[in-house]
Amino acid sequence: MRKSIILVICIFVVFGLQAQPNPQSKKITKKFFPDSEFLQPITPALKKKRGYTNYKELINFINKLKESHPSVVSIEYIGESQKGYKIPVVHIKTSSDSEKIKIWMQAGLHGNEPAGTEGLLYYLHLILNDNNYTKLLDGVDLLVLPMANIDGYLKDNRYAANGLDLNRDQTKLMAPETRLIKKVFSEFNAHVGLDFHEYRPYRKDFAQLSDFGITSAYDMMFLYSGNLNVPENIRNYTNDVFVQNARDVMDIKNFRHREYASTGKYAGEIHFTQGSSNARSSATNYALNNMISTLFEVRGVGLGKTSFKRRIEITIQLALSYTQTAVENTKAVKNEIQKAIADSKPVVVTSKRKVYKDTIKAIDLDSESLIDLEVTLRDALKSSPILQREKPYAYLIEASQKDIVNKLQNLGIEMSSLTAPQEFTVEVYRVSSYNQASKVYEKMKLQNIKTEVTTVQKEFPKGTLLISMQQQRSNLLPEVLEPEAPNSFVSFGVLKTNLDDTLPIYRVINKQIN
Repeated sequence: MRKSIILVICIFVVFGLQAQPNPQSKKITKKFFPDSEFLQPITPALKKKRGYTNYKELINFINKLKESHPSVVSIEYIGESQKGYKIPVVHIKTSSDSEKIKIWMQAGLHGNEPAGTEGLLYYLHLILNDNNYTKLLDGVDLLVLPMANIDGYLKDNRYAANGLDLNRDQTKLMAPETRLIKKVFSEFNAHVGLDFHEYRPYRKDFAQLSDFGITSAYDMMFLYSGNLNVPENIRNYTNDVFVQNARDVMDIKNFRHREYASTGKYAGEIHFTQGSSNARSSATNYALNNMISTLFEVRGVGLGKTSFKRRIEITIQLALSYTQTAVENTKAVKNEIQKAIADSKPVVVTSKRKVYKDTIKAIDLDSESLIDLEVTLRDALKSSPILQREKPYAYLIEASQKDIVNKLQNLGIEMSSLTAPQEFTVEVYRVSSYNQASKVYEKMKLQNIKTEVTTVQKEFPKGTLLISMQQQRSNLLPEVLEPEAPNSFVSFGVLKTNLDDTLPIYRVINKQIN
């Protein structure tokens, strides 16, 4: 018991001081998370005892891949980090066949999650050099961003140099790295998008669970979208085919897994939030592009290099599983995407998670044994709508809103300008309730508003932006343009407003284009 109390105190001290000592006992590591014997000393961090792959080692490693496979590998530098490091993406393609399945993979969006970067470098080595994966290599058009947040990574820090969390910046696009990544991501136009992360297995809230605290028992967790603007067929295909195949691989390898859940307090009670619905983070944002999307959370933050090989192997196995599933189901994936683009259901502006009791696996810190813990789940994968609106034919945006227009273009949204004045029947938003948050979140003052929507005849001048909903990324539009949506330009304060204002965004319900 005394040992458990000391562990709980240490967890609070670690979080309070923002330090990074490893809170995990050797017994728990040996019993539940032994290191992998699968890996060879191929990637830079596996060749040394201390530290992770640094920037110079990253560039040298990918350059050697290119030198060894000049007809298959190309490297593009998409811009610079805030500290001036050139950001590389690695393009793998054996031929110019346009029918190949396109996969986007990224890692290191949070700088203190190094196993993703190392795992993707090892994956690139395998798919290029191991004859067992020749069929996968020949069937895929692959674009890999191995170290997305270089500045944070080199400091072992979650955030970008300006303090922003790059995985909370997917709609407001305030960080230069986000804008650069979004541009190349949109231009590549993948069918499958993957984001590799690590999660913290010792949390403040965990110290209050069971008798004397718990730690997470899961080697990895799947984070895929329950957002109701992601068409149901895409959500189902992601879970039933891609995630299920990867679950099977994790089972074969004896890695414990589940859907991603993290703790938060609601009316003073600890709940677990499961799944994703927020467009501000990659798992949902990518899915809203009408593509297969998954974010992987591997158990690792705060553990240093404990079980590092195990964490890398999990990353490799997940990347290989999704590549194999994509190559074997190329035609089916493309068919599901076309079905999703044609979806005409109402847009969901706000939604709520289903709340219910369930059990999760955990490691009890007192007994150092695996237990079933009863918890309250707030499940995004079982969301239901609160506010819905008819899916518009298009949105109109006043030409003066250049910041919004630039962000939409960065998100890959197609639009056109009126070449002459034109009258439309539109729905107009008027702000009927307004509240601004007192605290800054991610460099922005959040706005919580409600609107009254009325229908009017209005003439719009030449240059007004017309954004059709008949395009691949249409499901992103209600997330950023419907003002009450929790990740919209209005909610994030990109478009500042006040009570009784009429917003410079309009809904065109029926086709009215001259």
